[in-house]
Amino acid sequence: MSGLDWTRCPVCGEALSAVGGALRCPTRHSFDVARQGYVNLLGRAAPANADTPAMLDARARFLASGHYDPIADAVAGAARGERIAEVGAGTGFYLARVLDAHPEAEGLATDVSVAAAKRAARAHPRAASIVADTWAGLPIADGALDCVVCVFAPRNPEEFGRVLGPGGRLVVAQPSSEHLIELRERHGLLGVSPDKSDRLGAAFPHWAVASRDELRYRAELTAGQVADLIAMGPNAFHGLPAEADRADVSIAVDVVTLISPEVARIG
Repeated sequence: MSGLDWTRCPVCGEALSAVGGALRCPTRHSFDVARQGYVNLLGRAAPANADTPAMLDARARFLASGHYDPIADAVAGAARGERIAEVGAGTGFYLARVLDAHPEAEGLATDVSVAAAKRAARAHPRAASIVADTWAGLPIADGALDCVVCVFAPRNPEEFGRVLGPGGRLVVAQPSSEHLIELRERHGLLGVSPDKSDRLGAAFPHWAVASRDELRYRAELTAGQVADLIAMGPNAFHGLPAEADRADVSIAVDVVTLISPEVARIG
């Protein structure tokens, strides 16, 4: 089953089915499959903070360096199931690692950026790609997924619980306050709240923690990699440094696996 088979119409909520070169619902809403292989189910223009092609180019270059491979390996090791989606997937790098580690699985990448959806559609032969907004609601059927992967991306607990169903698995990778602290101090980058871990638990109060992998290591970055690391994320919207130098930086990322409640909550 393709990941597009898990989608539902963003207009009426009915299931979508592939018909020719489009996804269509029983009430005849239709969404074309772009020649790049993705489907836009956003229903409006992308927001101003959606990843740009330049940001995605920088991300692809940096991720190819291997410095975040331990994060990708931890995420892939924590993921389970045959139907796996990555939300805020960007280039689809982490979803591709997950699918490589789980040959029985099919994947779906979601991102609010059209440019990202184009790239993610090519990330892996078993991955489909859609444009969707995690905050506004995912156009995915109730209980369609076994696992949701969320790496440095927005989280919507209610939606994750809905698309996973009871007992579903959520794998979250988030930075700790020490992550890239050297670059944050030198270049005035966006900070990370010291209570970020506590806030994750507060956002998912009824979910069980299945595992926690605290990754802490050093990375020696070239000047180009420092520039790409800054340019590939939200710091790009706040202005990039005029120049970057080589740096030895702290990588501090927590990969946490949560299990959705076995009994669905009421209200």
